[in-house]
Amino acid sequence: MRAWGRAAAALLALVTSGTFAGAADNYPNKPIRMIVSIAAGSVTDVIMRAAGTEMQQRLGQALVIENNGGASGILAANSCAQAAPDGYTICVIYHSTMSFNPLLFSNLPYNADTDFVPVARLFFLVEGLFASSAINVNSVDELKKLAQGKPDGLNYATLGEGSYPDLFLKWMNNQWGTKIVGIPYRGGGPAAQALAANDVQVTRFGVGNFTPLVEAGKVKALAVTSAKRSPVLPNVPTFKEVGWGEYPGQGWWGLAAPKGTPPEIVAKLSSEFQKLFSDPKFEQFLEKQAVVPAATDSAGFAAFLKQDRKDAETLIKIANTVKTEFKN
Repeated sequence: MRAWGRAAAALLALVTSGTFAGAADNYPNKPIRMIVSIAAGSVTDVIMRAAGTEMQQRLGQALVIENNGGASGILAANSCAQAAPDGYTICVIYHSTMSFNPLLFSNLPYNADTDFVPVARLFFLVEGLFASSAINVNSVDELKKLAQGKPDGLNYATLGEGSYPDLFLKWMNNQWGTKIVGIPYRGGGPAAQALAANDVQVTRFGVGNFTPLVEAGKVKALAVTSAKRSPVLPNVPTFKEVGWGEYPGQGWWGLAAPKGTPPEIVAKLSSEFQKLFSDPKFEQFLEKQAVVPAATDSAGFAAFLKQDRKDAETLIKIANTVKTEFKN
């Protein structure tokens, strides 16, 4: 029986391997659904739509964008985890999806460690602290004085409880002794519009969401997270220059697939996205969106995710945040 069992297992492995290889050879033969964990119009959405156009030429099939923003990426991640693992659903994920949510929520509807196959890390965000032009602040110090003078009188845009912007808000409130209130939005684009309308007065998001509004004088950039001043906002100081140089973590975005997606298909997708995000012309486009290209293969992304989870633990401790129950 044991010999028969081993023979059956070997036969199954052979058949499965052949099936995967055949699937990869013919893949893709229909449009691919791409779940993006952010609202339409946000800088990541803009980037992935541009990537989708380029990838259609490379793969011969359309990438159909499905935006599912808000709730710190939980809704999109759950949708991805439940999708068929056939290579025709791929998922644009970020730091909240894989690193922060498992540490912050006790009942996630998905398992970040077992429900996904890492495909490729794509880019790092250059983020910034922005303020509404309706409030009279032109620097981080002026914002601090205003917030301390009216500790519960300012609103701040987040991506929901436990999101990266939300953790930074908690840290900032702890540092300053203030009570700036977090208001959830589905992405950087909606948050930017809310800031321009003075529905919120301050936020931290990717720079690319805000540069047109900064240029139009509707919002003010107070600091950026990059090691050097951003060429997009050359007159804006870095976090290090304003005294926040030790704040850990960096926002990133990458690509995953549902667990069980054939490895040959994962490898093909990873290779094509790495080529695109390393292409000099596409890199120029990315730099104009104020992001840093950082493409890796599947194994490199998996290793990065382990380290990023450790960095998330450090940030959560600094933000003095405890694990809570996720409520949809």
